[in-house]
Amino acid sequence: ILKKQERMTAYFHQVGWPQGWPTDAEERAKKVKEIHLLKTDIFSEMITKGELQLRPGVERLVSEAISNGVKVACCSTSNEKSVSAVVDLLGEDKAKEFSIFAGDIVPKKKPDPAVYLLASKELGIDPSRCAVIEDSHIGKCAGKSAGMTVVVTKSGYTGNENFSGADAIVDELGDYGNEQVTMESISTLMPMD
Repeated sequence: ILKKQERMTAYFHQVGWPQGWPTDAEERAKKVKEIHLLKTDIFSEMITKGELQLRPGVERLVSEAISNGVKVACCSTSNEKSVSAVVDLLGEDKAKEFSIFAGDIVPKKKPDPAVYLLASKELGIDPSRCAVIEDSHIGKCAGKSAGMTVVVTKSGYTGNENFSGADAIVDELGDYGNEQVTMESISTLMPMD
């Protein structure tokens, strides 16, 4: 079962399964998968319709990284369709610069560092020279366990999580004129060669 499906299943075990749902574990798993696929389709459709947008500063920081020759990747436990839809919000020129490491590409999910270590290996960059922008405690833990610099940008969903150990914590990356995180500020957080 994918991580998001595991969360749905755990939630239903905690609060109770919806009325009318199967009682057999295998049939419940099928129903959870069906609901998760529907959620992914709705999410992708919302992005396509312009109902969801990038958080402040994402496009700016990605543009800055690309213009400085920095390799960019998205490492997520979400499925590749959802991740690609979000990356596509950057526009075709920027999206084509991305390497995507998503879904079940690794056997263990965050907070395990496997997805970050795979990205580091595939991109040919030592983990100590990688910076991670994260928005969750488990993501922060994965990045730090991989030996990477971690900048946390809080979200409405994760703002109260424990981000101790992050190299920097900000409310947002910041659009032009309100930059809170830049390539320069990230480089000052990284270990010296």
